[in-house]
Amino acid sequence: MTFSTLGLSPKVLAAVEASGYTVPTPIQAEAIPHVLQRRDVLGIAQTGTGKTAGFVLPMITLLEQGRARARMPRTLILEPTRELAAQVEENFNKYGQNHKLNVALLIGGVSFGDQEKKLDRGVDVLIATPGRLLDHCERGKLLTSGVEILVIDEADRMLDMGFIPDIERIVKLLPFTRQTLFFSATMPPEIQHLADLFLSNPVRIEVAKPATTAKTVTQLFVHTGRESADKRVVLRELIRGATDLKNAIIFCNRKREVAVLARSLEKHGFSVGALHGDMDQRARMATLDAFKNNRLTLLVASDVAARGLDIPDVSHVYNFDIPTHADDYVHRIGRTGRAGRSGTSITLVAPADQKYLSAIDKLTGDGVKWLEVASGGASAPQAEEAEPTERKRGSRRRSSSERGAAPAAEVREAAPEALEPAPKPVAKVPVQDRKPEGPVTAGRPETRPRTERPERPAGRQSRHDRHERDDEPVIGLGDHVPQFLLRPVRAPSS
Repeated sequence: MTFSTLGLSPKVLAAVEASGYTVPTPIQAEAIPHVLQRRDVLGIAQTGTGKTAGFVLPMITLLEQGRARARMPRTLILEPTRELAAQVEENFNKYGQNHKLNVALLIGGVSFGDQEKKLDRGVDVLIATPGRLLDHCERGKLLTSGVEILVIDEADRMLDMGFIPDIERIVKLLPFTRQTLFFSATMPPEIQHLADLFLSNPVRIEVAKPATTAKTVTQLFVHTGRESADKRVVLRELIRGATDLKNAIIFCNRKREVAVLARSLEKHGFSVGALHGDMDQRARMATLDAFKNNRLTLLVASDVAARGLDIPDVSHVYNFDIPTHADDYVHRIGRTGRAGRSGTSITLVAPADQKYLSAIDKLTGDGVKWLEVASGGASAPQAEEAEPTERKRGSRRRSSSERGAAPAAEVREAAPEALEPAPKPVAKVPVQDRKPEGPVTAGRPETRPRTERPERPAGRQSRHDRHERDDEPVIGLGDHVPQFLLRPVRAPSS
């Protein structure tokens, strides 16, 4: 079967041929004819099988007739992330090179003014994330009553990111007679329920079993220690030891870990970039473009890069953190082994990750193949105990015995009487007759020798001595008269 047998227009076929494609993938071969017949489609296929072209090519054919009006897009495509939305825009630009279609991208991180100018000129294809689309609708800058085709891409990811309430609001704003295309790599019960609400008598296209991994991807797992420093050592050994590595995506669960790992790899001489949700849109697109064009070898990313990104030449995927949801594992390793190419995925498994590993094994059914790492790092479960965790982190506090101080229990046993409070003297003793006493604080040795006070000249007493001598009454100033009182004072003349 070729693309010419699917019913696409000659202009679209010419663009496909110019792109170098001749044979459609299974999801494309089954979905394109039904989309051209204006049927609702529920498509389930593995990631990397060409779902995007499965709805882009027939949409371009259908949009050859008609014209867009200001602020009223003809088609709407909802994507969960900015990167996926930008990627779909690239597909329309590539396959629509022989058409004069107006394509607008409504995503966060971009000025509202520039997006409103595109909407005012009229848009044939509107690609948006749910949040930014609702912002334009609330501002009164967008009318959705003219939408003919609605595409909900990566529906399961929409569910994970909490976009389902927004999607329900958007669908209520659209015409009832629209055509709806629903694509997803996995189909949990919640997504099936939404599909039943949004679709009308759909054609279900299930190319592969949901949540299955591509057979072209070799899946390996590696034991590591529980600390991030241990995992970074093992990761560096894996990257250096890979003979067929061209480029790789390294996935982390947290944005903070993405930044820390990227700096660590850069410090060790790797060509690496970071991609996560807290970066501004310009930096994200620049990093992704550098990775696609082989200016970066490694890309450390959060799950923002796990869904739908089409980078065909990715040879390796490393899961620095094992995903907490088994479905995310399917999407992550789907970044490699795309379009029939072979790829390798390696997942680092810490001792606390066994429950997540069991969930992945249960979902995919592919089994667990362990890879031994011949390095000084932890390559087996028992290797993590070879060195104390605190010593690896470099922030261990010394124990009391290492500081030379005895534990509290030993102090009580050695000198229990030292814990009793010192008795107070009954009678006051003149300073001259007092002898040096022992330490005041119980249990603490005297650290500084006591010295005798120097003798004072006769006839002078210190302030402390005067308070101690209570046997001699003091009248007025005593035997000491200040000099200013002895100065002669001139009496006033009468």
